[in-house]
Amino acid sequence: MEKKKMLFIYNPKAGKAKIRSNLLDIIDIFTKAGYEVTAYPTQARGDGLTAVKERRKGFYDLAVCSGGDGTLDEVVTGMMQCQEKIPIGYVPAGSTNDFANSLHIPKNMIHAAQAIVQGKTFACDIGDFNNDSFVYIAAFGIFTDVSYETSQDIKNILGHMAYILEGMRRLSTIRAYKMKVESEQLSVESEFLFGMITNSISVGGFKRITGKYVQLDDGEFEVTLIKKPSNPIELNLIMAALINRNINTDCMYCFRAKTLKITSEEEIPWTLDGEFGGKHREVEIINRKQALNIKVPDK
Repeated sequence: MEKKKMLFIYNPKAGKAKIRSNLLDIIDIFTKAGYEVTAYPTQARGDGLTAVKERRKGFYDLAVCSGGDGTLDEVVTGMMQCQEKIPIGYVPAGSTNDFANSLHIPKNMIHAAQAIVQGKTFACDIGDFNNDSFVYIAAFGIFTDVSYETSQDIKNILGHMAYILEGMRRLSTIRAYKMKVESEQLSVESEFLFGMITNSISVGGFKRITGKYVQLDDGEFEVTLIKKPSNPIELNLIMAALINRNINTDCMYCFRAKTLKITSEEEIPWTLDGEFGGKHREVEIINRKQALNIKVPDK
């Protein structure tokens, strides 16, 4: 019987280099499940995307990645740029792993590897962002540059708190952006200090911050736009609403959308799945419903 072939892409530095002490056991699990494994340790940013795009067509049956959400983003983006798409497995090794949490993929790396070979495939929505892709979040404004400006060492030590502390340190330098946001049901113009377009149950480790009844395969994003506060009291209301997961409609817009067009007078830096997504004046975001098969636990 011919063996199935797996491309295993992993980031050796993600999340305190956790993969090192688990690598042999993970490959052993894959091999025992009948896979011939080609292991590819990433050396620099963009390697995961390149490895997926340059794979021999029709050669691999499954692409597995291990690392943080940034590694997953690279592999998914690469796969979305391929004509022939194969299922993706994910062994989380980062400091937050929002997407894994949303899909109930185990935090334990050995259990995650077992879920890949014993689990089922889930057809997941993927986001188009101009000429790029994102798995679970596209965002701008306060807090968004935190994840790619906070050093990996600090992220590893502080975990979720790294994002929060770095963001709070910046409150005195908050910037708001004048923009127009258009969806199939809504059009608003205002000054916003933060916005996120998500397909995730948690963001930055905080569950339910994207709203209730989130489905990852319904063809819709959850959109949260926070207006510029006019005084410190409004800012406190915004912070309280986010922390308590209560939507304060005076301070923010929250809605669902299949497509979004966002235009601004100046170039705005965006983050895609926690990685820098470039500066843009015009952004078109489209939900690709059930575009990619992801391996999830069979529960």
